[in-house]
Amino acid sequence: MARFRRPGRTVRTVLISVGVAFQFLTVVPLPLRRTVTPAELGMSVTFFPLVGLLIGFLLFGLHGILSAIFPVTVAAAILVAIWIACSGALHFDGLLDAVDGLLGGRTPEDRMRILRDERVGAFAVAAGGIMILLKFAAIAGIGAAAGLIFVPVVGRWLTSMGVVLFSYARTDGLGRDMKDNAGWPQAVGATAIAAAALGILAPSVGLAATGAAVILACFSGWLLVSFTLSRIPGLTGDIYGALCEVGETVCIVTLAANWAA
Repeated sequence: MARFRRPGRTVRTVLISVGVAFQFLTVVPLPLRRTVTPAELGMSVTFFPLVGLLIGFLLFGLHGILSAIFPVTVAAAILVAIWIACSGALHFDGLLDAVDGLLGGRTPEDRMRILRDERVGAFAVAAGGIMILLKFAAIAGIGAAAGLIFVPVVGRWLTSMGVVLFSYARTDGLGRDMKDNAGWPQAVGATAIAAAALGILAPSVGLAATGAAVILACFSGWLLVSFTLSRIPGLTGDIYGALCEVGETVCIVTLAANWAA
């Protein structure tokens, strides 16, 4: 006889997974008094774009407030700082570690060791500085502030795709549990959330600008993954963070360039 889950249990699992996504990707604490299961961790991948959407709304609202109080450049600088702080600098740290690891070492083993190293090298400092400057300049020059809402959605959707579609390089850790318990249902769910958000926001930003930003962000993500797989045997948590940062940066720079054209 077929067994069906009780609706209440399914809803509870979904809500927990949403909470796990927020805990994993932001500084929002999860009000759970037990350890999160690997299955809940895997299901949380579905809701990464939802986390990005709420971060985007926060940035959009703060952009309006800060722009009314400060000069454009000061408002942009504060907004970049808040943007990074929303995730506890998780994605930013991933970018720095990824740059050091992928550009250093002579063998895949050396690069994996460097990825675990908490020290930051010159390449990482340069990459982090460039990323911050690009986001700052793009925010200062962006015309349609509604673009700030969907940029974090695209970045976290790329992270979801990275988890589901590509191999994982390590045999343990949260990333391993997430990878082992995330599959096509999570990829489809994350894509549906991201597509719905972009479909609603695109008219406010511009269909051509939205399409160009998403396409270029996807292309940049593909380049990063391809380069990663040529250097180490799979992705890591740091690469997931780098995917988010690179996708966001390319996305918002594209929007700013479209506005200036």
